[in-house]
Amino acid sequence: MMDEVDKLGRDFRGDPASALLEVLDPEQNSTFRDNYLDVPFDLSKVLFICTANMLDPIPEPLRDRMEIIELQGYIEDEKVHIAFRYLVPRQIEENGITPDQIEFPEEVVRYIIRHYTREAGVRNLERNIGTMCRKQARRIAEGKTDKLVLSKEIVQEFLGGIKVRVDTEIAERTKRAGVAVGLAWTPAGGDVLFIEANKMKGKGGFTMTGQLGQVMQESMQAALTWVRSNAAQIGVDEEFLKEHDIHIHVPAGAVPKDGPSAGVTMATALVSLLTGTQVRPLTAMTGEITLSGNVLPVGGIKEKVLAAKRAGVRDVILPAENRQNVEEDLTPQQLEGVNVHYVNSIDEALNIALPHGEAEERHDAEEREHVLQNVG
Repeated sequence: MMDEVDKLGRDFRGDPASALLEVLDPEQNSTFRDNYLDVPFDLSKVLFICTANMLDPIPEPLRDRMEIIELQGYIEDEKVHIAFRYLVPRQIEENGITPDQIEFPEEVVRYIIRHYTREAGVRNLERNIGTMCRKQARRIAEGKTDKLVLSKEIVQEFLGGIKVRVDTEIAERTKRAGVAVGLAWTPAGGDVLFIEANKMKGKGGFTMTGQLGQVMQESMQAALTWVRSNAAQIGVDEEFLKEHDIHIHVPAGAVPKDGPSAGVTMATALVSLLTGTQVRPLTAMTGEITLSGNVLPVGGIKEKVLAAKRAGVRDVILPAENRQNVEEDLTPQQLEGVNVHYVNSIDEALNIALPHGEAEERHDAEEREHVLQNVG
């Protein structure tokens, strides 16, 4: 068992990856010779299991000798089951208290998962549960021996303010035109991604910020090209770039971002900006775009849809070719409360993401205010 094989480092002492190339190759590992001990080993009957958090740092020749099995992160319901069956009992025992001295209601565990952790596993969840148990142990040591039934207010008192904002964030940030919500895959699971576009007087400049990778920058260029070539169709002045500069920003600038899957979101943000139309509240999308306006499939669909549901999204726009991923990887329970729309082109995505007419705009504004007042 070789843990964290993606952390291999090469320096003046040698390259471990080079040794592993021979160790993991069934054609030659029967005569592997250890250069340190100068002893031959027959490794042909050994089953090697390697683990890694990311595939990219592993050298390509080494990856070619491995059978890759990707394990997806836990969904919220799975984390809740793990917490009650394993994490909570272990932390209660390790911190010197008993089950009749503290109680974790299910809604409190879900509250901790949603607002204090953002991860694929449960490591931070266990840390937070342990913190709650230690706080109760201290209360008991101070003479407060009554049973502690945790609530959201007690969680905030023990763990501090909310670390991860959800629910109202999307409705709040899409109150202005030019802001669209995308869906991203990260090593910690899925996440929502805000794309902001703005314009100012200028001479056709195009600025991209947010620590973006090369592929993501190319997606932005493709989105702008599509919008310019279809300006008349979407009701935009074809000469809009002659007197304006466009700036697209992806917040959380300290976090590197790359990949083509935000193409649809970028095109929607640009059309929203140039038409002065707000994107529908609680709507998120993902998909790669082409210059001809097609929407291509992307990866990480399960994580992205679950991230959208966690963030309070009601309508998710996906490429039509990803329908099979949704049907295979997501259960009806996981999709409850989420409307999935499948699109083949940017036009179809815009018809869903942007309201048409004053009546729909007024309805969206009322819905957004309702969410901001009643969800939190």
